[in-house]
Amino acid sequence: MSGTKPDILWAPHQGDRFVVCDSELSLYHVESTVNSELKAGSLHLSEDSAATLLSINSDTPYMKCVAWYLNYDPECLLAVGQANGRVVLTSLGQDHNSKFKDLIGKEFVPKHARQCNTLAWNPLDSNWLAAGLDKHRADFSVLIWDICSKYTPDIVPMEKVRLSAGETETTLLVTKPLYELGQNDACLSLCWLPRDQKLLLAGMHRNLAIFDLRNTSQKMFVNTKAVQGVTVDPYFHDRVASFYEGQVAIWDLRKFEKPVLTLTEQPKPLTKVAWCPTRTGLLATLTRDSNIIRLYDMQHTPTPIGDETEPTIIERSVQPCDNYIASFAWHPTSQNRMIVVTPNRTMSDFTVFERISLAWSPITSLMWACGRHLYECAEEENDNSLEKDIATKMRLRALSRYGLDTEQVWRNHILAGNEDPQLKSLWYTLHFMKQYTEDMDQKSPGNKGSLVYAGIKSIVKSSLGMVESSRHNWSGLDKQTDMQNLNEERILALQLCGWIKKGTDVDVGPFLNSLVQEGEWARAAAVALFNLDIRRAIQILNEGASSEKGDLNLNVVAMALSGYTEEKNSLWREMCSTLRLQLNNPYLCVMFAFLTSETGSYDGVLYENKVAVRDRVAFACKFLSDSQLNRYIEKLTNEMKEAGNLEGILLTGLTKDGVDLMESYVDRTGDVQTASYCMLQGSPLDVLKDERVQYWIENYRNLLDAWRFWHKRAEFDIHRSKLDPSSKPLAQVFVSCNFCGKSISYSCSTVPHQGRGFSQYGVSGSPTKSKVTSCPGCRKPLPRCALCLINMGTPVSSCPGGSKSDEKVDLSKDKKLAQFNNWFTWCHNCRHGGHAGHMLSWFRDHAECPVSACTCKCMQLDTTGNLVPAETVQP
Repeated sequence: MSGTKPDILWAPHQGDRFVVCDSELSLYHVESTVNSELKAGSLHLSEDSAATLLSINSDTPYMKCVAWYLNYDPECLLAVGQANGRVVLTSLGQDHNSKFKDLIGKEFVPKHARQCNTLAWNPLDSNWLAAGLDKHRADFSVLIWDICSKYTPDIVPMEKVRLSAGETETTLLVTKPLYELGQNDACLSLCWLPRDQKLLLAGMHRNLAIFDLRNTSQKMFVNTKAVQGVTVDPYFHDRVASFYEGQVAIWDLRKFEKPVLTLTEQPKPLTKVAWCPTRTGLLATLTRDSNIIRLYDMQHTPTPIGDETEPTIIERSVQPCDNYIASFAWHPTSQNRMIVVTPNRTMSDFTVFERISLAWSPITSLMWACGRHLYECAEEENDNSLEKDIATKMRLRALSRYGLDTEQVWRNHILAGNEDPQLKSLWYTLHFMKQYTEDMDQKSPGNKGSLVYAGIKSIVKSSLGMVESSRHNWSGLDKQTDMQNLNEERILALQLCGWIKKGTDVDVGPFLNSLVQEGEWARAAAVALFNLDIRRAIQILNEGASSEKGDLNLNVVAMALSGYTEEKNSLWREMCSTLRLQLNNPYLCVMFAFLTSETGSYDGVLYENKVAVRDRVAFACKFLSDSQLNRYIEKLTNEMKEAGNLEGILLTGLTKDGVDLMESYVDRTGDVQTASYCMLQGSPLDVLKDERVQYWIENYRNLLDAWRFWHKRAEFDIHRSKLDPSSKPLAQVFVSCNFCGKSISYSCSTVPHQGRGFSQYGVSGSPTKSKVTSCPGCRKPLPRCALCLINMGTPVSSCPGGSKSDEKVDLSKDKKLAQFNNWFTWCHNCRHGGHAGHMLSWFRDHAECPVSACTCKCMQLDTTGNLVPAETVQP
């Protein structure tokens, strides 16, 4: 290597030592500097490592190549190839083992002097050393030496070899190699094939040749220019890399006719290629006068039946240092670690970091891979401070059958966990809409049932100019207040708000009783006050103050209410206005706001955002004129739509405005589950056909499939088809005859002269067990089941071999059109099949097809064949 750029080698079995090869051999020791300071004389390699020079060997001049002995003992034995073709064994340290002491200084001499290009130790027999030499017309270019050989020809005199330690020892010059290969040719690179001790791959002058030492007269070769730097993938022994100029060729020794892959050609000639010893399929390449090392990650994607596809190449570049790189070496054990050396012998310790692959499972488990490590990040179950992700909420709600209660619609908010007041308001609104729609349809079919689902905004608009105000008496007081007369539309609005029950009675008593039972004392008192029953409001406040969880402020408010007066400049009004600002409960605040407000001006009640929308709307229906009510409902609707507040569905209904509101809600929360169930509840056809609604529904279906909630997704599809008949899909799969191509099921159900459906052929579980064994169209026989050998169409229970274990495979609880056991099933690869019940039983215990001589692994071709629905897995 004299006069050329330096090379660098890691010790094969010592991860803390490496050698720099130039005009001399320099041995370095690597130490960590994480918790210690840099020692005097040490070379800085990286932020956490430094190298210390241990020894120098300058007694082997004219070095051209170096190879480190692969065995553990001796530790620092190196073979040096010289310009005259000789191979010298030398050491970089004192070895006190007398067994190997005689090896130091031994020389292996070819017949004719010429340059030694490459050296390679045999990984299986550590005593064998292969040397590749330049061409000589009368000699071989590949010589295999045995370093323990005792053969000494008589014509070779004894010589003295001086070592760096100054000692002199008598050494034999070995001139007879074990094997001689490649006559009249040049060898540019060498590597042993790890799969066999006697297989050697050599890059000759114009071909790659595989030599088998068991028969040296024959060789397998392929003509190519890519003969330099041959190296074997340590994880895939049939994969070899070589290069020529700026191009790297990847070979598969099982198909040695041509390269299986050719990497992108580089503008400058390559100087080195090397497989990473700690990482599968990672190849590093270095070009001349470059400070960049290119990495090629070769990833194979095996198919289910074991075949390998063409590898996928991921190319990337790393820059270990700023200067040009002369050579590099992978660390033998530390993952993706390498050391590089520059022409001026500056060294750098470098780790190639893997690309981090992230995977976020549908159940919110985050995993990532870095190198050989797999990390998982999961939510802490005991950490209640963090709000659950919406995906987690939707998954838990799906398990509780959220949205599927179509009878008691209001119960769906309980299935959702009864934690979100907006969801509670939504499902109560939908419950009232369904209830009053059915009630109206019974009274006058086709009249106003659709108006209910249009929301209070549409209901109010339909009654403009029909309501007049009048004076109403306070209950328990000799006073009067202006209040609007309630027409049919306003009564319907109050019913949707939940204040009054269905019927002509406008009494809010039942609603107040329900609020008292739920402990909502302030809200109940406010509703009583808004209905001019101040005595009932005081009574409710006193009950709340005396309850177990009562608030003492309720007593204070009750006392304040009892002194109500209509005088505008009274001390009572002044004190109540001050007290209202100190109260935290919004319902107590709006009570005083109502009592102290001017007639027709109730902004303190209507725009208190902490009060439920349904209560504010009901208040507006009782006290605002038509024009005021219309303006207020319009303004409140726009606010609800912009905020995505589900309480606004009461106003918009399931209309286009409702879709706009739900779109804002989904954008804010991502809750496509609630959006899907809500829009399906009673929306007209044109709303259901809205692309936004269809997008939410399809996304929710995909979510259920991703969670492996296939049964839940099927329930959702059934629920959807009941509420939206237009969404029911047509039959998409038919069993057709192989001869005439007609659908067997369709032909069976439309035979005119028989007058019977498909059940006559034994697939409905009828007691008659009738069957069909031929196509109803062309009368050709149907295929036979591969297991019971009975023609398809015969029910499983009718087969002679049918057993009780087969009956357990039936997945349908009801006697539907066709029991699952009797379904036709077949493999799309080998076309073999039979009864579904028999096939499932077979593949529980077998991997291959049940047909003799067929090696198809049918069930493995189905990526979901062995998956279990997640909702059936026990935690």
